[in-house]
Amino acid sequence: MERSLGREIIATLIVSALLIWLLPMVIATYTLTVLVIYGMLGLSLGLIWGFGGILCFGQAAFFGLGAYTYAIAAINFGESTVPMLLAVLVPLIFAAVLGALMFYGRLTDVYLGVITLVVTLILFKFVNSTAGPQYVIGNARLGGYNGIPGFQTLNVPGNPDAYIWGDPYFYFCAVALVIVFLLVTWLLRSSFGRVAIGIRENETRMALMGYDVAARKTVLFATGAAIAGLAGALFANWGEIVTPGLFSLGQSAEIIIWCIVGGLGTRLGPVLGAAGLAYLKFVLGQQSLIDNTLITGLILVLFVLFLPKGLVPAVSALWKASFGRARRRPLARQRRKARHG
Repeated sequence: MERSLGREIIATLIVSALLIWLLPMVIATYTLTVLVIYGMLGLSLGLIWGFGGILCFGQAAFFGLGAYTYAIAAINFGESTVPMLLAVLVPLIFAAVLGALMFYGRLTDVYLGVITLVVTLILFKFVNSTAGPQYVIGNARLGGYNGIPGFQTLNVPGNPDAYIWGDPYFYFCAVALVIVFLLVTWLLRSSFGRVAIGIRENETRMALMGYDVAARKTVLFATGAAIAGLAGALFANWGEIVTPGLFSLGQSAEIIIWCIVGGLGTRLGPVLGAAGLAYLKFVLGQQSLIDNTLITGLILVLFVLFLPKGLVPAVSALWKASFGRARRRPLARQRRKARHG
């Protein structure tokens, strides 16, 4: 187990290093940065839904919480180190409380989806209604539908005047995604991850085996929220403004579509689904002939009908069918020769 995990980590690092080196030659780093951030956001829901079996319609809530927490804290602290930490901790704590209420309340999947959807709507409506001067946290005005602009962007820890932007910011986000991906890999390979997958497959059986199902689902739910919060903070730095649109239902729906298209139950699928569909949206946004929403909906329908498991599982199955068969043929020949020899 440890040897295979080590090989997987080395392979991930090598492939990631090659992509981080080669992709800026094809796509501008400004665009690549947001694709990386969306990949991290897709991975956060992929962890909760694909491996925990928790369909969350409110991943945008944690994304927006991370972004707004960072913006508010950056205005008050005047630097980015503490705000980045708070952007992870606030969604984590919020999701831990919400998850404990839902999972210890023994709510079924349908009600879980409805509650997370309602929470997202509440946050969206609340943030939209904070345009008045009374909505202030420290020195930061929430700004209502105008959002919060003009906060301190990412800087070198201890040196607020040394900003990290442009190409260095892309490399920072890319390395952050690789680290998060490796941590998710380690978590899923651990005993906690194996039990989480067992809970996804048969929750009753795992409960009868003595595992605290509600506690483990709460931890997984909060972990996914922390990753989404980190993605939100990175997005706030990229856009240099946060708005209520981060909490919108459209954002929540897009994250779900990313995971379905990329492939649930895989770590790479949601990342590729998010980056691929976001880049397609960016390309289509440069023209007015075809509506982006129409294309996204069409892609979702096609995948549900013809590739219901998603892109990564389909490619993996095709690879095994093609090269696995090629490997089996020499082995079969050797066995026949051994029999006749």
